[in-house]
Amino acid sequence: MTAPAGKRRDTDRMNRVLSTHLFVQHRLTTVWLDRIWDAGIPQVELYCARQHLDWRNKAQVNELGYWFRDSSLKVHAVHGPTFTDEFWGRSGPDAVLTITERVKSKRLPMVDEIKRALEVAETVPFRYFIQHLGVTGEEFDEFKVDAAFSALEELMLFARHRGVEMLLENTPNGLSSAERLLTFLNLTHLNLNICFDTGHAHMNEGVETAYRLLKPRIRSAHVHDNDGKEDAHLFPLGTGGGTIDWPAAMELLKPHPLVLELREVETMEHPIQEAQATLDKLEAL
Repeated sequence: MTAPAGKRRDTDRMNRVLSTHLFVQHRLTTVWLDRIWDAGIPQVELYCARQHLDWRNKAQVNELGYWFRDSSLKVHAVHGPTFTDEFWGRSGPDAVLTITERVKSKRLPMVDEIKRALEVAETVPFRYFIQHLGVTGEEFDEFKVDAAFSALEELMLFARHRGVEMLLENTPNGLSSAERLLTFLNLTHLNLNICFDTGHAHMNEGVETAYRLLKPRIRSAHVHDNDGKEDAHLFPLGTGGGTIDWPAAMELLKPHPLVLELREVETMEHPIQEAQATLDKLEAL
């Protein structure tokens, strides 16, 4: 196991981060992390998915911990798990992991699972933990709001004891559009900030409208593109059919850490280098 040697980074650049969501179908090893650093990207967001980063696997977590201890690559955030299986929930409905589960006896094991993911911070220190409020397409329900409030009260305390701040992400459902997130935070008085997701905003209110609603609470930003309908996680400024107005979006997002959260393209030979090139293009705007 080797750690990358220190390299100079241009401190005038925007705050660049790559999510390991880009290769989430592959086991996360230090080889991938070496490639990210060698491409000139100084920070990562680790994505919890059992086929990729298995938060239950102590050997994998410990290996990453040893590597990061000697590395100049930093962990900006960890994205919380959304499923408990290794197949993106395809093993059945019991694999779905959501804090909006109304039945307490079912919700508590899910909260415990998210706590296990938060425990990664004890080995691999990071600043933010990204949490979804419900799953894609989930409808609004006041009882689900109550369930989420109870879960987040417990999780926020657990995270704080590990030096981690939880961020809620705007997602394409009836519970966590920008407007619904603001309503939730105003009702519950939870002191939570936001990871602003450009692709999800594009599918809801639109990037500019959602950004202006959430701006005071935004601490990080997920950057990816789509056609306004499907959550495709396309490369911005690419040829995949994305329709976000990136010059306008970058004018809004430039004060924030930009986390590229992309989907793997099978025909793309060097996806990490393409991600770095995308960051260059976004910065040039």
